[in-house]
Amino acid sequence: MILPVSGRGTAPRERRGGGASASKVPPNVERARKLRREMSYPEVLLWQRLRGSPCGMKFRKQHPLGPYALDFYCAAVRLAFEVDGEVHSMMDAPQRDAVREEYIVASGIKVVRVLARDVLRDADGIAASIVALASTPLHHRASPGGPPPRSGEDQE
Repeated sequence: MILPVSGRGTAPRERRGGGASASKVPPNVERARKLRREMSYPEVLLWQRLRGSPCGMKFRKQHPLGPYALDFYCAAVRLAFEVDGEVHSMMDAPQRDAVREEYIVASGIKVVRVLARDVLRDADGIAASIVALASTPLHHRASPGGPPPRSGEDQE
């Protein structure tokens, strides 16, 4: 389709596509998008506090990973936060959660579970704990010159 460029006379320009068609979007991405639109109330409360990179930590909501979508994910430290409501303790949900968690951990991501009722009670406190955990690495990077010598090694 040819459209005139507004403000620059009547010279036509080609219209470019802006998005993938629904048939080209992988099913896990499609599902993650749907989950983003239909977040639970505790997830919404948490997202309001985690969005905008608090303390420089960037979080994603409903991040697709294989056949799953992680409730919240911090890619910088490969850490996922799952908000578990009452449904996670019913019927076969614990077994499904265990299989899901195995898959996530096998992908090199640590999983932290948060109870939905705790988020409802103190969303600010839970969000602050999540940000603190994500911003405190579990390991330290090696110093540029390498580790200091062990006592006695530098005397040879």
